[in-house]
Amino acid sequence: MRTGFIGLGAMGSGMARNLRRAGLLAGVWNRTAATATALAGELQCRAYADPAELARACDALVICVAADRDVLDVIAAVAPALCAGALVIDCSTVSADTARSAAAQLARRGVDFLDAPVSGGIEGAAKGTLAIMVGGEAAVLERAQPLLQAMGATITLFGPHGAGQAAKATNQIMVAGIIRAVGEALAFARAHGLELGKLVATLSRGAGGSWYLANRGPYMERGAFPAGFRVRLHQKDLLICRAMALAAGAELPVVEAALADYAALIAAGHADEDISAIFRLKTALFAAPAARADP
Repeated sequence: MRTGFIGLGAMGSGMARNLRRAGLLAGVWNRTAATATALAGELQCRAYADPAELARACDALVICVAADRDVLDVIAAVAPALCAGALVIDCSTVSADTARSAAAQLARRGVDFLDAPVSGGIEGAAKGTLAIMVGGEAAVLERAQPLLQAMGATITLFGPHGAGQAAKATNQIMVAGIIRAVGEALAFARAHGLELGKLVATLSRGAGGSWYLANRGPYMERGAFPAGFRVRLHQKDLLICRAMALAAGAELPVVEAALADYAALIAAGHADEDISAIFRLKTALFAAPAARADP
């Protein structure tokens, strides 16, 4: 399939590169045209002027954009340009309702759709080892396998449209708890004079090990938080999780605590840092008792 890619951020650029390595990528589009032009030059494919022009040239589109409104705007732009029988795979993290709305709009044009959000960080996007959570029809997933296999190592169908996004929301709740726990634990360790690099290397192989400890513990050790999974994007995801939980009659303490932390980080100017910047807040917990003890 001639495949187009829409959304060339930290995740999308790596995913597009892997599609090109697999011989599937025909062209790209990004809201910031210079980004698309630069990547197209690197990959020797075409940067298109708008999403509809890209859609007309392709049999399949992969979308990886930031928010629900972005997805719906892209779907509205490409739907009239796609031929019946085309395929759209949305790898963005949005609500299950948005996924169902996108599927319904495309179905009226005879276009197949999968919601297929991903997890694995910028590292997984670059290496093609993402976990991909899929909502849609099994026959459409089978047809999409060459594209998904170029981008991910674990591809799982969870149910009809929206189920992939529900699975991703589950992941984002786990991430919220894990990154807060890692930040708090490493702040505790630093307050007790432990060498964080040595601690991360050791505990990553124990019962407390996690992807975030192994891959973002070093950020905390250095006190530098380059954009990977930005604070403002996880905040956006957790607001989706909150809404989905409230619709089911529940409030999730892990989500609420993480949202409070992110609000503090954003107010302090850290919205575009990696979520491991939560370490900033956790180290401050250990400065407070000493300050209170001063006469």
